[in-house]
Amino acid sequence: MRYDERPVDDTPVSTADLPETPIRDRNIPATAWREAPDVLLHAGDDLPGTPVGEYKRRIGPWLLWRAGPATGADARYLAIRADDLSVTREFRLFPDGTGDDGEGRTKFRAWKQSLLGRK
Repeated sequence: MRYDERPVDDTPVSTADLPETPIRDRNIPATAWREAPDVLLHAGDDLPGTPVGEYKRRIGPWLLWRAGPATGADARYLAIRADDLSVTREFRLFPDGTGDDGEGRTKFRAWKQSLLGRK
């Protein structure tokens, strides 16, 4: 099922409940995560339509969330350390497919690799 066709599951979840792998049957909004930091709850505030962040998966020690569509529009990915929710990394995705992490990375793949300490 396409990500934008999955039903929203507002059932409250804790950090331990967030799955390791991508969820294919539903979307978990940031508002359902009990420990959601404020930065995540407002990740889409400056984007068209003010989208709510949705959980995507774990990448090593990081929890990956996205506010906005996967392609063709403005979006923001936010990675949050599962063991320290005050540590975050952001990747801004633009409609043309380019991006910016504020540290010189313009490709989403390179940003994800940097979360794992890879170049």
